[in-house]
Amino acid sequence: MDRCPVAHASASHEALACPTASLRIEDLPGPRGWPWIGNALQLESNATHRTLEAWQARYGDRYRFRVGSRTFVVISDPDAIRTVLRDRPEGFQRSKRLVDVFSEMGPPGLFASNGDAWIAQRSLVMRAFDPAHLRGYFPTMVQVTGRLLERWRRAAARREEIDLLADLTRYTVDVVAGLALGIDINTIEESGPTVQVHLDAVFPTVQRRLFALFPYWRYLKLPADRAFDRHARELDRMVTGLIAEARQRLADEPDRREHPTNLIESLVCARDHEGSRFTDRDVAGNVLTILLAGEDTTAHSLAWMVRLLAREPGAWQRAHEEVKQAVGDALFPIAYAQIEQLGYLDACAHETMRLKPVAPVQGHQAVQPTVVDGIEIPAGTVVMCLVRPAAVDVHRWPDAARFAPERWLQEAAHEANAVQGASIRRISVPFGGGPRICPGRQLALLEIRMAAAMLLRNFRVEELDAPQERDGEHFAFTMRPRSLRVRLAPLD
Repeated sequence: MDRCPVAHASASHEALACPTASLRIEDLPGPRGWPWIGNALQLESNATHRTLEAWQARYGDRYRFRVGSRTFVVISDPDAIRTVLRDRPEGFQRSKRLVDVFSEMGPPGLFASNGDAWIAQRSLVMRAFDPAHLRGYFPTMVQVTGRLLERWRRAAARREEIDLLADLTRYTVDVVAGLALGIDINTIEESGPTVQVHLDAVFPTVQRRLFALFPYWRYLKLPADRAFDRHARELDRMVTGLIAEARQRLADEPDRREHPTNLIESLVCARDHEGSRFTDRDVAGNVLTILLAGEDTTAHSLAWMVRLLAREPGAWQRAHEEVKQAVGDALFPIAYAQIEQLGYLDACAHETMRLKPVAPVQGHQAVQPTVVDGIEIPAGTVVMCLVRPAAVDVHRWPDAARFAPERWLQEAAHEANAVQGASIRRISVPFGGGPRICPGRQLALLEIRMAAAMLLRNFRVEELDAPQERDGEHFAFTMRPRSLRVRLAPLD
């Protein structure tokens, strides 16, 4: 007998028509679990994505698993994933557990907001990252890139081994703080611990709590939870100070209220506007969200890209020659027009994010009953989207596991790579998709091209990591290399 859940209330929801024989969640295959705890013990905290991908290889593009009383549906078909991404925020939203976890740790901000709160904040955040704003900020980005160049020059002159990921994290924090917060935080030139120490504690805590059997931290704080609380207090103190500085700038220069120059000023003005729905928590939450997103995801993508390029001498040389042609005698791009000439480097970035997506697992909770990929999804069910399996599937793409940036340079807007009706651009969704696509994606790509161009133009990279560490993927809500220790050698 055919089954079909209730139809969507919104006619805008795409691709959710009931198939002739939809499956219930209990009809799906999946790993066997233990009574009460389900599959919780199988989800290794630092490799959850690998476990989910291994189950996908065994059970297919549609399966289920359970953690305690919560049953998750996992999909990896690219069309099904895009259906879920497009059906936000009306059909799918951030999960209740994720919203609760972020809210308990501090103000949630845009990323962890749903409904009207998300709508109210979205336009302000999008405006902060529009192309015109990025172009206006470019001279400051040149200054920050120059600081990173000098840091690496000193290390290269002394033949020092450096933690490249840590340095790239300093770079991305400095860039996003200048663009969105209007401050020159300058962690690149600091020698000791920086704000990243506190930011780096957030995502591992989120990951641990998202898949916990129950919210134990509300009743008993483990050492890791107490350590996080200390980091959270420092972040709160820092964010409070940044907001106070923004208010002071607005008080000293009243004209800024009519034309805010960055995101934090826009948020403060929106908060202070008569009848505003914004709260102080909204302002603080978005400041913290911007710092977290700018520090973590972009730096990790840059690190993966350096590692992949370093292992492909042909790709490294082609990217190096492109950068030299674009910048001439300069040491890195100093004009926005030069950045726009780096088509192959841009392809390297997209190929990196295909193979090493920073968010390989994306969870979304159904707002109402629906059907996805032929599965009946009751309201409240969390659908986990695995974005990498299709992107590295050898049946879809020749040499799918190989780092090949030229894939992205095919004619007809990548449609020459179309297989089974889907292009490579449709299959690779590192920034998500639909209305909740990452608002900072253009800044992220700009940072990646700038930092990578500077590295390619001025240095050779000698990887020093032990062999067992080279392919290590460490997952803590986002995915990063386990290690990226290198020695830089200046080009002659």
